[in-house]
Amino acid sequence: MFRIWGKLWKDSHMVRDITLTDDSADTRTHKVFHALEQICHEFDLAQPIWLDSSIRQFRKNARARFYQDSFIEQISFDYLEIQVIEED
Repeated sequence: MFRIWGKLWKDSHMVRDITLTDDSADTRTHKVFHALEQICHEFDLAQPIWLDSSIRQFRKNARARFYQDSFIEQISFDYLEIQVIEED
């Protein structure tokens, strides 16, 4: 089982979150990209751009934060965070 947690943060408070589960046979990378797509759809956001810093952060901690510089449009929150919370 693969579970990922998506969170929107503003002023040091989590304002919205969602947990997604993926039991498919896809690769870990595909599961992460698909989950991020679903999270953005649920939060009505454009998908962020994976910058080198967010890629490094995700590889190291299984967590990535997407700030304004990762989005093309203006955002009304401080950052979007995704975190893998369970994987087989």
